[in-house]
Amino acid sequence: MPREIEFRRIPGLPPYVFTIIDSLKLEARREGRDVVDLGFGNPDLPSPQVAVDKLAEAALNQRNHRYSSSRGIPKLREAVASLYQRRFGVTLDPETQIISTIGAKEGFSHLMWVLLQPGDSAIVPTPSYPIHIWGPYFAGADARQVPIGDGTDASGFIDRVMEAWELGWPKPRVVVLSFPHNPTTTVASLEDLQRLVDWARERDVVLVHDLAYADMTFDGFTPPSIMQCEGATEVAVELYSMTKSYSMAGWRVAFLVGRSDVVGALGKLKSYLDYGTFQPIQIAATVTLNEAVDFPREVSDVYESRRNALCDGLQRIGWPVERPGGTMFVWARIPEAYREMGSIEFARHLVHECDVAVSPGVGFGAGGDEYVRFALIENEHRIGQAVRGLKKGLTRL
Repeated sequence: MPREIEFRRIPGLPPYVFTIIDSLKLEARREGRDVVDLGFGNPDLPSPQVAVDKLAEAALNQRNHRYSSSRGIPKLREAVASLYQRRFGVTLDPETQIISTIGAKEGFSHLMWVLLQPGDSAIVPTPSYPIHIWGPYFAGADARQVPIGDGTDASGFIDRVMEAWELGWPKPRVVVLSFPHNPTTTVASLEDLQRLVDWARERDVVLVHDLAYADMTFDGFTPPSIMQCEGATEVAVELYSMTKSYSMAGWRVAFLVGRSDVVGALGKLKSYLDYGTFQPIQIAATVTLNEAVDFPREVSDVYESRRNALCDGLQRIGWPVERPGGTMFVWARIPEAYREMGSIEFARHLVHECDVAVSPGVGFGAGGDEYVRFALIENEHRIGQAVRGLKKGLTRL
């Protein structure tokens, strides 16, 4: 028998708690039970038809099967610049301020490699999307977790970020933020972001804003890009993804935009690591950005209807929740009668007794254990079925 290998980076990772609930869901389905899956945030709506048609056309051209560019083909970067001009009124240079990434998660992870090393630290929100917390750790740095709050106040989080930076040593080099926020659904105003940009310009800090839910917002709210802030290109970069806005999760198309030396540093690293997304996908993404300009609003309207169905249903059965202003999630505090269970046991209970799968809040970091996250990835009929299951199984409400 060979000696057991001592792996690097992996031993420090906690169990991915979402797999626990996923296993319970699969087990229940094997028993013939119809579990409504509101756990994994995997968009269920089809991608734009123009994207599918252009992908098929481009894939038939053998020249597109060669290596592409890790920075993204020029027309794709130009399409992103047009999107930012049209959507946010922001002018970006496609050559120096935009780079294509193989999804936002890849872009963020490798960005941490070029910004951080052992001995450095980053400020990250908690609870948070797991890679926002673990990306700095993978780079060998420390992640100083700052509570984002109850999901209603981005301004309070920004105050806590500034305080953590002043009190910390060595001084954090990076501040990670993401509004609208997964999982808490917190949204920020342009004034909130401008205050943070002004603060960062006086310090040696890079702001990394993940704008994954740029177009998935409700009740008429339009989230700002950090690039709209005065002086943002001096201190900030932003990730924009086609995953949610264009329902193109499996395509893995995202972009890093903003401060040119940071974008260039990521490009240099990526030139050693990859040759970019499959070129027909890049071509299809270019056409989609230029031609399917109304698609993100149509997608958002669907999720807003689902949000209303779920929140109204939970309210009716005695589980009051805050209506999110954005994202494809509902961040629900566990009802008081069940709160002592913690999020993992409560999520188990929902599968066993209610035939509903959700994500345990503890999987998103400290401060999440009193919550579960619902993903709005089922239609309104199925959401209604889930609410009926919850009413039946949550007998203490």
